[in-house]
Amino acid sequence: MDILMVGGVLLLLMLVLLSGGVWIAMTLAICGWVGQAFFTSTQPAKNLFSAFWESNASWELAALPLFIWMGEILFRTKLSEEMFEGLRPWLNRVPGRLMHTTILGCGIFGSVSGSSAATCATISKVALPELKRRGYDERLALGSLATAGTLGILIPPSITMVVYAVAADASIIRIFLAGFLPGILLMLLFSGYIGWWSLRNPDKVPAADPPSTLREKIRKSGNLIPVGVLIVFIVAVLVTGYATATECAAFGVLGSLGLALWSRSLTWQNFKDGLMGTTRTSCMIMFILAGAAFLTKTMAFTGIPRELAEWVNSMHLSPFALISVLVVVYLVLGTALDGISMIVLTSAVVLPMIQQAGFDLIWFGIFVILLVEIAEVTPPVGFNLFVLQNMTGKDSNTIARAAIPFFACLVICIALITLFPQIVTILPDLVMGVEK
Repeated sequence: MDILMVGGVLLLLMLVLLSGGVWIAMTLAICGWVGQAFFTSTQPAKNLFSAFWESNASWELAALPLFIWMGEILFRTKLSEEMFEGLRPWLNRVPGRLMHTTILGCGIFGSVSGSSAATCATISKVALPELKRRGYDERLALGSLATAGTLGILIPPSITMVVYAVAADASIIRIFLAGFLPGILLMLLFSGYIGWWSLRNPDKVPAADPPSTLREKIRKSGNLIPVGVLIVFIVAVLVTGYATATECAAFGVLGSLGLALWSRSLTWQNFKDGLMGTTRTSCMIMFILAGAAFLTKTMAFTGIPRELAEWVNSMHLSPFALISVLVVVYLVLGTALDGISMIVLTSAVVLPMIQQAGFDLIWFGIFVILLVEIAEVTPPVGFNLFVLQNMTGKDSNTIARAAIPFFACLVICIALITLFPQIVTILPDLVMGVEK
């Protein structure tokens, strides 16, 4: 059977299983099993065991439950409420008001965690209950969190960036620097849409508070100091190289526990509830990661990503036509693969094509990472959709529909960096000089 037809069969099977209510992780594993058992000569049982072990036996992945626990502590004590109280007077006159905290929170936390799943899960745990309690539109909140959570892989440091830099034999520092301006641009686009939507739907936004004096704003900003100091500390020890991302996550947990004790809002009950919530969320994410890893092995054995890349290469397209087709290819791959696998499985064929077409490899790295971000919110295997589905009980398709306007912001960002590549390259060139 034609390789691309095999991919179509597996995609159809996945859609049938998901629509039938089969667990997400089980769906991914079943599709992987069918692909290996019927379309390859490998041993699916052996590969299933190795994929499940390799995907979770990772020191870097230890940061995930720790960051989620940090979010649980902030959520279950009064620290998150105090943070929103501190932000409220400053955002009172901005269209959308506290809804912008989802974007700000994901942007700041994304620079610490380097993980889309951890960013989405942690900020959702803190922001969603507060926004719902204050009367903000839940649909807009879900859409913004699903897409803004992807900032974890665009704003450095990012594991996905490191993988791309190794695959492309490019400077890791350069690609880290290249991610800052597109990350800020994307945050502005997300916040811009929230502001526009709020102006169009004033009845769905809580009424503004009475104007505050500067003294009152500064007084209420004192509520931001505890969590603000914690975030600045985590970012500082990471940037200075004093600690790894996993160690930063451990510092974050200790810091949030210390702050909760200091504010006298930590009880044995909310400590226990936070620990159980962390366990449930972390197990859910890791189970999905394991299923995705097994499906990735199936994709590698069948050769579907390489076949797609070679098919594009055989078309001998002009540079911008090549970019347009690669957008489609990566979006198709994103329905079944995680971002790192997309990069690893296609880089050997795609990167020489990109160089031959005259594109900068650093620019293309950010371009691919933005496409990976889109894949995170694209059904049927949009990872952030799964995270929010399990946290809120909402159907992943409902969350995906809520994310469509923010999805469009991602597309606009890709178009802007394609038309103006200097958005990506100017910062690395200024800091490290122009590459020859």
